[in-house]
Amino acid sequence: MVRENLNQVESAVRETLENCGRKREDVTLIAVSKTKPVEMVREAYDCGIRDFGENKVKEMLNKEPQLPGDIRWHMIGHLQTNKVKSVLGKTVLIHSIDTLKLCDTIDFEARKAKLNVRGLLEVNVTGEETKFGFSPEELIPLLERLKQYRNLKICGLMTVAPNVTDPEENRPVFQRLSQLSIDIKCKKVDNVTMDILSMGMTGDYRIALQEGATCIRVGTGIFGAREIGE
Repeated sequence: MVRENLNQVESAVRETLENCGRKREDVTLIAVSKTKPVEMVREAYDCGIRDFGENKVKEMLNKEPQLPGDIRWHMIGHLQTNKVKSVLGKTVLIHSIDTLKLCDTIDFEARKAKLNVRGLLEVNVTGEETKFGFSPEELIPLLERLKQYRNLKICGLMTVAPNVTDPEENRPVFQRLSQLSIDIKCKKVDNVTMDILSMGMTGDYRIALQEGATCIRVGTGIFGAREIGE
């Protein structure tokens, strides 16, 4: 099942990018493996996937030693400050940096561990109360603080779009995030680049790619629907 699903997703990604005049190598497909067993992760690995996304620190740390060492783990779920030390050195990218306190903690703990950490600012574009993230209005004033960090480098933005029936409804969300990225890039702030736009999931990644996504996070489309209660 995983191989068939991956082939379908890969075909859709390539078709969408070709229609946009974009290159496949400019986009990272992250297989969201949360709640899925190690066996399914290994199946995706055997199909060539190397980037996997996890929502919970404990689950990622449990899977990591059971799987090949060249897997690139992405932390895509809400990260509590008391869990920061656990993920340092284990992830290639923290997508979900959603508060200034978390920024401070990551930089502080990374400095102590003598590690450089790459992260994305999570943006709550629509202001949904159930979602984490900075508001769009908070980003520009935040930049002066971000450039002072020594071990945390902000590499772009991430958003979780609303759960909608028609993926076209999320186009304005992705357009807004893309524009925010452009606005920040124009500021030319030290220690802040806007090379990564992490947006789009199983239901709307085609729209996200059309609007400039460089990372898409696909779980159900690869591994199938989660069981009730997961």
